[in-house]
Amino acid sequence: MDKMFVSPDTYVQGENVLNHSSEYIKKLGNKLLVLSDETVWKIAGEGFVNYLEQSGFVVEKVTFNGEASVQEINRITKIAKEKNVEVVIGLGGGKTIDTSKGVAMDADTKLVVAPTAASADAPTAGLSVLYTEDGVFDQYKFYPKHSDLVLLDTKIIANAPVRTLVSGIADAMATNIEAKATSIKHGVTMGNGAATFAGRAIAAECENVLWKYAYEAVESNKNKLVTPAIEAIVEANTLLSGLGFENAGLAAAHAIHNGFTAVKGDIHHLTHGEKVAFGSMVELVLENTPHETLDRYINFWLTLGLPITMEDTHLDQLSDEELLKIGKLATAPDETMKNMPFEVTPTMVVDAMKAASAYVKAYKNSHVVTPIFSRS
Repeated sequence: MDKMFVSPDTYVQGENVLNHSSEYIKKLGNKLLVLSDETVWKIAGEGFVNYLEQSGFVVEKVTFNGEASVQEINRITKIAKEKNVEVVIGLGGGKTIDTSKGVAMDADTKLVVAPTAASADAPTAGLSVLYTEDGVFDQYKFYPKHSDLVLLDTKIIANAPVRTLVSGIADAMATNIEAKATSIKHGVTMGNGAATFAGRAIAAECENVLWKYAYEAVESNKNKLVTPAIEAIVEANTLLSGLGFENAGLAAAHAIHNGFTAVKGDIHHLTHGEKVAFGSMVELVLENTPHETLDRYINFWLTLGLPITMEDTHLDQLSDEELLKIGKLATAPDETMKNMPFEVTPTMVVDAMKAASAYVKAYKNSHVVTPIFSRS
């Protein structure tokens, strides 16, 4: 198996970067399609489009319907082709961005990714996570090339809901946990190759940055301030986590996240990162992580107010039969669970979910943890 390293062409991060982005975008084309949802249009989209039009670009505005699906990609691709678009710009959250990737590929245009929150590592990845119209996980869609440009405006992100930053931190913390498992297995990365030393180093540095600056970044976000800490965490949540997971591999944490789509219930009120936090906890239990290490992760997640018990994820509402459905989907042959260094069965997943919850509750009984953020 060949070693492989993949990445976007250009990554630009900074305060108010969207307001001087024309110098980067003009290299790609003049006829733009900007994709955003109704909420983001009000927050940042209208101002961004006005700036682009004043800078001489021809802009087609399209409102994202809310689900990253094959049907939504097809709908917007038709518009892009009819308008002879040269550049697709995805402005918003992970599902908007994942949809814009599919549109750019199918319409054969350049792609600009402009996240309005640092809630996940989708911006730098060369793949989309697609769902059915009903929100059930459908597939990982891989593309022959990455985005041409990623724009991270830290002023917008500092003003985004704190929950989005915390969710991104949770998603990013899974990066090195899963990369280490994949490395031991000599598993396959999301780019369908063997991990490079560069990919492993990026995943490790992602975790280092989170340990050092996550709490300060959350406090900055609470106060809508652009600080060195929030700049560091935005980079960790997007660039380091994105390059880390794609070039070093996913394992149990994201497989369990995908397994949750096998059931209905209140767990689907949680964000991607919040679900991945519990999946990461479960992976550490599957790996029989020593308690000194496990306690450090538990304290980190609890301090950030993340849901890492069956009760907090609402999984306690499900029957054992329903939990086993999660385990079966998480261990499906094409899932990233295959990158675990040992065979994982559906029953092992269920037992590890229950054990993870028990360990966290035992930790709470013997330690005082003051969360710096609450989802309620």
